[in-house]
Amino acid sequence: MTPFRIGFGYDVHQLQSGYDFWLGGIKLEHDKGAVGHSDADVLIHVICDALLGAANMRNIGFHFSDKDPKFKGIDSKILLQEVMKMIRAAGFELGNLDSTVCLQIPKLNPHIPAMKTCLAEVMKVEENSISIKATTSEFLGFVGREEGIAAYCTALIYKV
Repeated sequence: MTPFRIGFGYDVHQLQSGYDFWLGGIKLEHDKGAVGHSDADVLIHVICDALLGAANMRNIGFHFSDKDPKFKGIDSKILLQEVMKMIRAAGFELGNLDSTVCLQIPKLNPHIPAMKTCLAEVMKVEENSISIKATTSEFLGFVGREEGIAAYCTALIYKV
């Protein structure tokens, strides 16, 4: 087995009024929030998928089904903690992850340091192993129309 493995994650969530907006483990002030079975933290979801994919452990929906009532409204940080336990139990550790969040508004750059701090604490890794970037879609598509949020993540793990 190769000592290094790479995984990729992609997720989208609809944005609607009346929902809290969780992203990267922190609550942002916004007039819309992401809709989902859990707290709909799209950034944490893609991180989980990238890590699980790198470890060849399927995806977040396989382990934490949106049909299971015990995950209704769950804090996605709990899911990320469980994913980290799973990959560590399989003998892997995080090398680094690189993520991009696509959102028209609000601007995310001011919140990235707090997200990195939160995620590093949850994952028990150094902040410099987590990269979070933000972009818009230049008013194109569902992101540009402020109907949804999308995120991507690539994670590198290595055998310990």
